[in-house]
Amino acid sequence: MEKISSPPTQYTILICVTTSMIRPPYLQHGDRVAIVAPARKITPQEIAPALTLLRSWQLEVVLPEHLFDDDNQFAGDDNTRALTLQQQLDDPSIRAIFCARGGYGTVRIIDRLDFSRFRKHPKWIVGYSDITTLHSHIHRHFGIETLHATMPINIPADATHTHYPAIDTLHQALFGGELSYTLPHHPLNHIGTAQAPLVGGNLSILYSLCGSPSDINTEGKILFIEDLDEYLYHIDRMMMNLKRCGHLSHLAGLIVGQMSDMHDNTIPFGATAEQIIRHATSEYSYPICFNFPAGHNGTDNHALILGHSATLTVNPDGSTLTF
Repeated sequence: MEKISSPPTQYTILICVTTSMIRPPYLQHGDRVAIVAPARKITPQEIAPALTLLRSWQLEVVLPEHLFDDDNQFAGDDNTRALTLQQQLDDPSIRAIFCARGGYGTVRIIDRLDFSRFRKHPKWIVGYSDITTLHSHIHRHFGIETLHATMPINIPADATHTHYPAIDTLHQALFGGELSYTLPHHPLNHIGTAQAPLVGGNLSILYSLCGSPSDINTEGKILFIEDLDEYLYHIDRMMMNLKRCGHLSHLAGLIVGQMSDMHDNTIPFGATAEQIIRHATSEYSYPICFNFPAGHNGTDNHALILGHSATLTVNPDGSTLTF
């Protein structure tokens, strides 16, 4: 495989966000928020730090009746998980829904959900990884912004008195604060400028949604992707599939997040995850930035407002990323 290289130049990566799709109201002190588990099961002990954190933000936290159900890997059977999420989508007093964790399972319930009341009373849907199914489905059908951000399972015990980028940016995004990021130079970046809505999430989930009613719409959009614990040849397979589906050819820009804990075979594939992605997009002229601090890297998972219009500029003048 040909390896893509570029001159050792410093880049400025600037994202300035303006209003695009429907934005749920920012949170205020006293708001009611809910924690749901649409995929893998969760225990009270695992989300205890998150409860402490959210209450320290002066939010009233609702824990649904079946939140801690246990059905093998899942947080209850499909009907129960769908009903629990449906109740929170329908309740106009709930201003944000935090998905407790990812894993696998959201795709099993997405077609059981009715978003009609959610459309009338939009609220923040918060999560990443498997929650990409919700992000993609909501953006495609309802044009409502969602939040790609850390989840209750990731909140450490010292979160109320220690600053972590994932938690600080989650608070800023939910309460209407400014988001500003700085990125180091990456040699695979591609110079350019784009202004478009930001969409995306976990690469494996986006790949699995291709051809379904929840398939992502990337035309004219800035796409964000990240992934965890995948073989390099599978990263190539997924990128080739997105390319053949037309999801890469009409992008306005591409942001590559954390590609964490990648694996290789005994006979090496011959390229890193980043090189594979750059090779798959080498014929396109849109701006690309790599190593954005969002994905499966715990407390470094910076919040991204998906669906929000953004201006992405990659140029040779430094190394900053600012919302």
